[in-house]
Amino acid sequence: MKAHLRPTILLAYPVVLSQLGHVLVGVCDSVMVGQLGKLPLDAVGMGVSVTTLLMVLGLGISMGSVPRVAAANGRADHAFLGRLLVGTVWLNTLVGVALLGFSQLLPLVLPLLKQAPEVVALAAPWVRVVGWSLLPLMVFQGFREWAEGLGLTKQAMKLSIAGNVVNALLCYALIFGHFGAPALGLMGAAWATLISRIGMAALMAQYVLRADKLRTRRPAEASAWLRPGLAELRGQLALGLPIGMQMMLEVGAFSASFLIIGWLGVTPQAAHQIAINVASVTYMAATGIAAAATIRVGSLRGAGNLPEARKAGFAAYWLTFGFMSAMGLLMLALRHVIPAFYNDDPLVLAQAGTLLAIAAAFQVSDGLQVVGLGALRGLEDVKVPSVVALLAYWALALPIGYGLGFGLHMGAPGVWLGLLTGLSVVAVVLLLRFRRRSQAGALPPAAPAGPAELAKADELLVLGQPAG
Repeated sequence: MKAHLRPTILLAYPVVLSQLGHVLVGVCDSVMVGQLGKLPLDAVGMGVSVTTLLMVLGLGISMGSVPRVAAANGRADHAFLGRLLVGTVWLNTLVGVALLGFSQLLPLVLPLLKQAPEVVALAAPWVRVVGWSLLPLMVFQGFREWAEGLGLTKQAMKLSIAGNVVNALLCYALIFGHFGAPALGLMGAAWATLISRIGMAALMAQYVLRADKLRTRRPAEASAWLRPGLAELRGQLALGLPIGMQMMLEVGAFSASFLIIGWLGVTPQAAHQIAINVASVTYMAATGIAAAATIRVGSLRGAGNLPEARKAGFAAYWLTFGFMSAMGLLMLALRHVIPAFYNDDPLVLAQAGTLLAIAAAFQVSDGLQVVGLGALRGLEDVKVPSVVALLAYWALALPIGYGLGFGLHMGAPGVWLGLLTGLSVVAVVLLLRFRRRSQAGALPPAAPAGPAELAKADELLVLGQPAG
């Protein structure tokens, strides 16, 4: 399996860097707002939990354009690429408008979730402002996914990094009133997110619409932007909507755990927000390896080489096991150090340390379950793994967590032990399924791709095209 480790790493790191951009916005908000106290930290946690559901739905829908753009580019069908650009930007904009509309209704739902009234009062205006940022985010995604379908990933990566730097500076200025800016407290983080996402959308659109290398792939006439083809809209929606729904339901389980812990009080909820923030960063590395596993396993199976596809899948498993084990040990060692960057309340810090110890325990399970999903997607096995994952989260993890947290009075650690149980079950079931499905004769042979097609695919993928 050693021969598969380096190619897997080369494919994984660009996806990790791109996806971290979305997560680090929430991390920055939580770290800086946490300095204001546990109530504002809880409010940001609640806002992130509900708005992230809409965000991942939009991100999943936007991914539907990548394979279609890549296929058209492989055929050198520049006219169709132009139509796809128009359709992609239109659909993402329309989805962004819909998500914006739903986000403005979320404050009406928050009081029904049985959370602390003072937390809801702080979270509602934060959600409204951040909800507006979903529209420029989706516009950014429309131009980004079209460019990445062509294998052009560096611009989006640079803008993601720059956007996070700008967001951090704006948070620092607007939350605390530095650099002559007004001290807006909690709301400063919301306005920083909105401003940085508007800038990212504008710069990504400028790159796609003005880059000389893309001139022949863009629509030849400006009037084409007024006529989005329904076929292009339907095609992307058919591919992207299932991805978005699966992502939303998976993230929804963790959002539900935040709300359940909120029934225990403000302090446990603040501790949960710190621990889940830290765990989400390490999880992004595993998603990058999972995307690489999909690519490697799918390419080798497509070439008719199932034994090597099996080795590539297990190489991704071992890579994830090693990385997440190291992160778990680091998290365990620093469980009483990391929370101090977020808040200074002794009770919050103590409970966050306990939750980080549990998070360290489920690092391996969390990593292995997501890489299992990726490896099985490479074998075109998507329906059963998705059902297994969703049932384990919603029918196993959350009920067990509720029973331990409230029935046995274990509090927030009980809820997290439920998450650990669900993740572990998914990891084991998917590992066994990959072993069985990747055995010789377990799958019908795929039509082999020619050497030229495989070489071109490797060239594009090493540049960082995500496995949309």
